[in-house]
Amino acid sequence: MRIRLPAPARRGGPLPAVVGRRPPTRRGARRALPAAVALTLLTPVYACHAPLTPPGAPTRWPAAYAHRWQWQWQLDGPVDTDVAADVFLLDPVRTTAADTTALRRRDRRLVCQVHVGSYAGTDPDATRFPAAVRGAPTGRAQRHWLDVRRWDVLKPVLADRFRLCRGKGFGAVALADADGYAHRSGFPLGFDDQLTFNRQLAVLARSLDLSPGLMNDLGQVTALAPDFDFAVNEECVRLKTCAKLLPFADAGKPVFHVEYTGDTATFCVTTVGYGFASIRKKRSLDAWRDPCQLP
Repeated sequence: MRIRLPAPARRGGPLPAVVGRRPPTRRGARRALPAAVALTLLTPVYACHAPLTPPGAPTRWPAAYAHRWQWQWQLDGPVDTDVAADVFLLDPVRTTAADTTALRRRDRRLVCQVHVGSYAGTDPDATRFPAAVRGAPTGRAQRHWLDVRRWDVLKPVLADRFRLCRGKGFGAVALADADGYAHRSGFPLGFDDQLTFNRQLAVLARSLDLSPGLMNDLGQVTALAPDFDFAVNEECVRLKTCAKLLPFADAGKPVFHVEYTGDTATFCVTTVGYGFASIRKKRSLDAWRDPCQLP
């Protein structure tokens, strides 16, 4: 059966319909158990809510609507489910099943942010990373780089992080800190090491029915755009690097972009012209947002 996808909403209008669910399979049943275990370990129990059934397929991003999405990125404070946006990028641990249920009832597309190349001591699964893969500080939020060459060690932990997203009802995942090779990570990471790791993550996400998105890592966009469904970028206007994201936009894939300074009336001219979905946010990434208006 062919599924028709309506266009994303203009600000304040109706939002796109949920993609149809696939019938359950034995493979899906095997995936459900680890997702439920991860969800139990990492989140509170919500006795007053019915269990959340994950969507039956990864989020789809119709190319015809790539420049029409309105989005929200919130990592701090209670999730504001009433924001007039089509796409929500959220922390899968802090976001509750009640939040995702409310958003999915409004047909929002849900993207979870997963740190794939770093860990923090406050992460619920931090003890699963042995000392051998723990590297130098990333410079933000007391996080440290991981040795992405050790796929054998990192894959089981990251797979469970992805399953947590899936179990809470997310249909897509944005890979944060996927550019350790470009920083002083504490390991001799090369371009090809990072490229291999990021492609393995894209394959892993798809195997768990999640649409993979690349966050930042501008130095590898040209090589990785075919492997990912969307991009998330911080401050390409301020850093004068927006043109590096064109492999996504030219392929009809969404580019979700944020600036933390400047006036939307100024930077939106550039980013909307490129076909990006752009907003201004505070660096705390609370609920406040100032979106670019669509033409």
